[in-house]
Amino acid sequence: MGRPNGGEGIQAPRETPLDGLGRPLHDLRISVTDRCNFRCVYCMPKEVFGRDYPFLPRAMILTFEEIARLAGLFVDLGVEKLRITGGEPLVRRDLPELIGLLAGLRRTGGAPLDLTLTTNGAALRTLARPLRDAGLQRITVSLDSLDDDVFRAMNGVDFPVVRVLDGIAAAGEVGFSPIKVNMVVRRGMNESSVVPMARWAREEGVILRFIEYMDVGHSNGWRLNEVVPAAELVAMIDAAMPLELVPPNYRGEVANRWRYRDGGGEVGVIASVTQAFCGDCTRARLSAEGMLYTCLFAVGGHDVRALLREGRTDAEIREAIRAIWLSRGDRYSELRSAETKDLPRVEMFAMGG
Repeated sequence: MGRPNGGEGIQAPRETPLDGLGRPLHDLRISVTDRCNFRCVYCMPKEVFGRDYPFLPRAMILTFEEIARLAGLFVDLGVEKLRITGGEPLVRRDLPELIGLLAGLRRTGGAPLDLTLTTNGAALRTLARPLRDAGLQRITVSLDSLDDDVFRAMNGVDFPVVRVLDGIAAAGEVGFSPIKVNMVVRRGMNESSVVPMARWAREEGVILRFIEYMDVGHSNGWRLNEVVPAAELVAMIDAAMPLELVPPNYRGEVANRWRYRDGGGEVGVIASVTQAFCGDCTRARLSAEGMLYTCLFAVGGHDVRALLREGRTDAEIREAIRAIWLSRGDRYSELRSAETKDLPRVEMFAMGG
């Protein structure tokens, strides 16, 4: 499949740049919108992001063709995995069209990319089949509790858990497998849901990943004493269903993986607060308006949309991206301290967490 370009007839040789700490560029998270139909307390609390909040106007958001062109240039530089995010990506109209464009991209040697998407699941019953038919390979659903009262409180819009569970079922019905489920754990809100979620995931055959409550942005009221450490999470599950650590599937895998000793599946724990994994971070993030971020905790980004709309060639844009990655030295989670707490970080929904 061809892709939109800047008029070049010959594609440059693919070469993976290494950043200042020797980390390759292998993963690109693409935000397709800064909007979301939830107001989760750890991301977009409704007290801050109310009805009048000024989200991006349509003209500032990358078109599907612009996203596909940029994704192709990242693939030229060694990216092998694309994850579609938001905000909530399923609120972007006609999203399966973009999935179809991205599904046509190929790695060196002709293998397809790992094309996946993270969603809150609210619209999956309707969109699971179109996304699958368009070429989406895998899906991750965010779900913070099976307790309806807890879940409604955490999503901020009184959305019932049964509808997310139905979306997960719809994803399974159309062939997504394995389905991953992400659970952010915040002390005082949903730590009592950890073991019930683990039991449910085992029974349903989905892969559950726990995420430590992170200090992304400035609007979620983050406090260290509300973080449930990975070690505590593992101990809670291990006491009920014994676990053993397993090695990562690939360099840069963010979750520490644990399998049940009886062979009944696995869980993952993403411990970016208590067990920093910056040393193996291979991810870049492209926001809905075309800002390139090289860290989830970035204080600023690089405007690649301007390069597109100025009429730069593929070679020029590709080299600009390469230069950004080569100069990268981010390792926020390893440096997290009193010296970093007041940095003007970008909100997670704005960069495509």
